Formats: sequence, structure tokens, C-alpha cells
Amino acid sequence: MNELWRKSACELARLIVSKNVSSAEVVEAHLARIEAVNPRVNAVVRVLATEARAAALEADRKTAAGGPLGPLHGVPFTVKENIDMAGLPTTWGVTALAQAVVPLDAPVVERMRSAGGIPIGRTNLPDMGLRVHTDSSLHGLTRNPWNRARTAGGSSGGEAVALATGMSPIGLGNDIGGSLRNPANACGIASIKPSAGRVPDAGIMPVQDRLLAVQLMMAQGPMARRIADVRLGLQVLMGAHPRDPWSIDAPLVGQTLSRPIRVAVVPAPPGGSVDPVISAVVRRAADVLSDAGYAIVEACPPRFEEAVVVYARFLMGDFASVWSQLSLLLGADSLAFNTAVISIVPPLADTAAMSQLFASRDGIARAWSEFLAVHPLILTPTWTQLPFVNGFDAATPEGAIATAELMRPVVPANLLGLPSACVPAGRDDATGLPIGVLLTGQRFREDLCLDAAEAVEARLGLETPIDPVA
Repeated sequence: MNELWRKSACELARLIVSKNVSSAEVVEAHLARIEAVNPRVNAVVRVLATEARAAALEADRKTAAGGPLGPLHGVPFTVKENIDMAGLPTTWGVTALAQAVVPLDAPVVERMRSAGGIPIGRTNLPDMGLRVHTDSSLHGLTRNPWNRARTAGGSSGGEAVALATGMSPIGLGNDIGGSLRNPANACGIASIKPSAGRVPDAGIMPVQDRLLAVQLMMAQGPMARRIADVRLGLQVLMGAHPRDPWSIDAPLVGQTLSRPIRVAVVPAPPGGSVDPVISAVVRRAADVLSDAGYAIVEACPPRFEEAVVVYARFLMGDFASVWSQLSLLLGADSLAFNTAVISIVPPLADTAAMSQLFASRDGIARAWSEFLAVHPLILTPTWTQLPFVNGFDAATPEGAIATAELMRPVVPANLLGLPSACVPAGRDDATGLPIGVLLTGQRFREDLCLDAAEAVEARLGLETPIDPVA
């Protein structure tokens, strides 16, 4: 059983509950895997070995005693280091918060524990999560296990690498601009950004009272190697929580739609260039969905480019209110990247400009809602270019602008509060890098996104976990 780290979260849960393996064995297998591969990729920045071993022994005691057990009973999981865990620092990847110990678990951690999950490690992220490349001024660079010269994505890059290499079977990340999906794309794993309000978001560090952009566009969510595990994770995490006043209870499975379900395919999203290799992967995924009984239509949602612009102006305009303090926490590369991006986003002159921006957001949301009523799913690339060379995003202003352009498919879902799942659908022959596609759907129809993603995975999914390349 020394390769239990290869198994999915669902498989591990079944093995533990059926008493074919113990939680202690599962935890030890993952701790050994962390020791073996983490020095080569720097994904796990704090190993919780003592705590995990104690929790595993308690899980095995409960298994032996009989009685009801949670859906993740005895299964280890990892947690991005900007998500609060009681008694540990929520560092956000910066030295200023290296000792910022918090007293409470975030709701998502609380729910994973309640489901029987065992925290085994904390994972790396870029400074304050404000970069799509995981290089922390506190913990250093996380390397992509498929190609160590290329980015692992961000900001949940440490989490994606830990999953891709078998150090963890399931984990927690978050997403205000693709941060669950960017690294899933770069590292060949799966994830979902849930609908706004589906999963509670609350924390103590750096502040409890969230900026408006965070309230409306940040989403906590699960990451894993397989869509089945992402689905299970979402079921564990979702639902209203008193610490997030905007979170709600809503069923995961919605009303049955008439068949075939129409999928709008966008192989080359407007607003910039697209690598032909990536467009070809999207078209191949569309063919898979067609074979699975979906109706495929090549059509772009309305006002796509405007949605990207409104997203950027809203995020940067809101963060401008705290930029003088926030910028002091960032390392040089993170500051260079964010400064370059800020320079190309037209500032909001006054409150009237913010009001008009929200009027535009409302119009875009209505146009997309009407489009999704006809095409309940949208299939796009996750990124329009392959993962870039480490540091490219911060080395020059042109690199920062190109990075913002390549991630444009992920941001409309944040602006509009829509669910959006990333699933691997191929690899680039020249670089060996994975290529993921996005399935974005109607609000609170994560079930449709995951069903379609599972169909893509069944035909095009990658074999993971992997050993990091030399």
C-alpha cells in the first residue's frame, strides 16, 4: 500500500471506510510523498505531520467503533496559505504576515474537517495572491512538475502542484481572477470556481471586512486530480454559513433541461491572440461533448471583451482604495507585475464612474443570462497561450500585459458570479505542458459544468499524479 498517494480522494475514502486500509497508512503515504518530491517543486510550505498523524489515529478509532462517518473520513487534504487555519499563520505569502496566527478555521476548512478530512499541509501562493505566477517573497518559487522552466500558474499554484504530484488527493484554493483555474490549467488537474454565494468566504487575515470586489468576485473552492473529487469537495463546502452573510443554501443539482444541452464553443476568445495548439484542444473537447450527446454551436457570449475590461476596472478601481498599504507588503516582482497591469487599466475618476461601471456590469450580466438560457454551457480555453517561462509576467511591462491578455477567458465568470470548471484536455507536444479547458455555466448550475467536464475527462484526461520532471 506504499502508493496510496496515487489514489483519488473518493477511492481513499472508500478504502478507509471499508477498512481495507487505515487512515494512518494513507497519511503516512502522503507524508512520505511530500518528503520525496516537495524539495524539487516547493509546493507545500508547511507540513502538518504531527497533527495529521494524531488525527489519523482518531479517525481509525472512529472507524473501528462504527457509526456514521463523513464523506472524506480519514482522507488528507492541503490548504492554500491564505485560507485561515486555527493556530497557524495565514501568511498570504509575504514576510509581514509570517507570524499572523489566527484563532479560527475558515468555513471551508471547518467543513472539510467536519467531513472527516485531515489537514496535512499548507501550500504556496504569490504575494497577497496578486499574481498568476506562484513565486512568494516569503517561501520562494513553486515549480511546474511538467516543465520546471514554466509557471505553475497562480495564485493557487502550490495547491495545484501538490495535487499533480500526489502529495495531496484534494485541496482548498480560491479565485478572484482565475486562481483556482489558472494553476489547474498549468498543472493538469481539475477545479471549479463556484457560483457567487455557493461556498462561504470568510477570514481574519488580512482583514475581516472585505472590499466590494472581494465580496462579489472571490470564490473559495475545491481542487483535485479528478472531477469526481471536485464534485465531492464542492458538496462538502457548499451552503450558507453565518460568517459569510451573502452565502446561501442551494441544491447542487438543478432543474432537468431539455436534451440535447447546447454548448457554445469559443476556440479563440476575442480580445487577443490564441495559440493554435490551444484552439485545437478546445475543438477536440467540443468533439468529445458532441459524441457524448451535447449540441455544439460555435458562438461567443455577447460583450465578451467588455466583460474583461469591466472586470479589470472594477478590481483595480476597488483595490486602489488600499493600494498604498497593500503595495508595502509586496516583493519586487509582484510589485512590478501589479504596477504594470495598473498602468493599462483606466482609473475610476469618481463615484459616478464606479456607478456607471456597475451599470455596465448589470447589462453584461443580463446579456450573458439571456445567452446562457439558450446555451447553458460555454466551452473556452482556460488560457489562450501556454504557461509562460518563470518570471515572464514581472520581467517587463510587456510581459505583464501579455499575461493579462492570455488569462482573459477566466475573468468573466468572476465578474458575473458564474460557475466555471477547469479540466485537462490535452498536452503540448513541444513543451510537455498540460492544456485545460473551461466549462462555464448558468449561475448555480455547477452540476452542468461538472457533468460536461467529466465527459471531457473520460476521453482526454491526463494520467496523474506524476513525478516532477528533472
